[in-house]
Amino acid sequence: MEFARKRVASLAHALPREIVFTSGATESNNLAIKGVVEAYRSTGNHIVTMATEHSAVLDPVRHLERLGCRATVLPPGPDGRLNLDRLREAIRPETLLVSVMYANNEIGVIQPVGQIGALCREKGVLFHCDAAQAFGKTRIDVDADQIHLMSVSAHKIYGPKGVGALYLRRRNPRVELAAQMDGGGHESGFRSGTLNVPGIVGFGEACAICEREMEEESARLRTLRDRLRQRLETGLEAVGVNGSLEHRLAGNLNLSFAGVNAETLLMNLPEVALSTGSACSSALAEPSHVLRALGLTEDLAHSSVRFGLGRFNTIEEIDFVAGRVIESVKRLRAFSPVL
Repeated sequence: MEFARKRVASLAHALPREIVFTSGATESNNLAIKGVVEAYRSTGNHIVTMATEHSAVLDPVRHLERLGCRATVLPPGPDGRLNLDRLREAIRPETLLVSVMYANNEIGVIQPVGQIGALCREKGVLFHCDAAQAFGKTRIDVDADQIHLMSVSAHKIYGPKGVGALYLRRRNPRVELAAQMDGGGHESGFRSGTLNVPGIVGFGEACAICEREMEEESARLRTLRDRLRQRLETGLEAVGVNGSLEHRLAGNLNLSFAGVNAETLLMNLPEVALSTGSACSSALAEPSHVLRALGLTEDLAHSSVRFGLGRFNTIEEIDFVAGRVIESVKRLRAFSPVL
């Protein structure tokens, strides 16, 4: 297990003693946000986050608001990225924590994490980063990015489900944290409970594979993603990319197909694994809160599809999917009153 801890730490450019094993990024987010507020409640009660965060961040923040904390939820720009001037204005003397995800789970947009970390350091505020989507897919250096707390999950990098970690900075500065689960004092007292040793070992192995293959794999996925986008944009009209294309995870493509209901499109593509939003909220009928925060109309938000590319996808699959999507969109648009 300690060997696995070293592997997880290495992928984040952290120290092994700064890794706290959890059941996943949701637990890590809760531990980080609630634990910081409880540990530092004598010095402040204000949190800053973004409207495009995962529910595993937004819901703990709402919970703390019900207990008397204050929260500022900043909107993204049209490209999905945080405006640093707005962040600077939002930080108050009583601000304890800024929580901004590294890369978005729906649109894949990567935030200016290093600049956010530098601003938080300048203001004397702790910076928490939900890096579940970015960890193992892009280079992360917690020192260079000046991150104080960071949440990750094993299954996002082909490790086992049900295990994750919280990076907790232990030097320059040493971050205090109130445990949210009490018991036997496991994980240096931060997370009591019998450890999922098989899961942790698998997590460590997944990190080792990512460290070896991440750069090459990211380049391969970027090539596949660009091929898919170009084929769809060439074969169809009124296709829009949601969020920044420049600052984006290599394996993510979120597109809107004007005049087509995304749920109907997915029903026409039973042989393709696609999503209309977050996998964690796939049963919800409401349009994605992420896409609405970007300024998309309700109709466009309902016409958006997330394409997730991974380690086992091939060029042949990309071409097959592009052909099937083009065929289905054209057929559905033939019956659409919009186009």
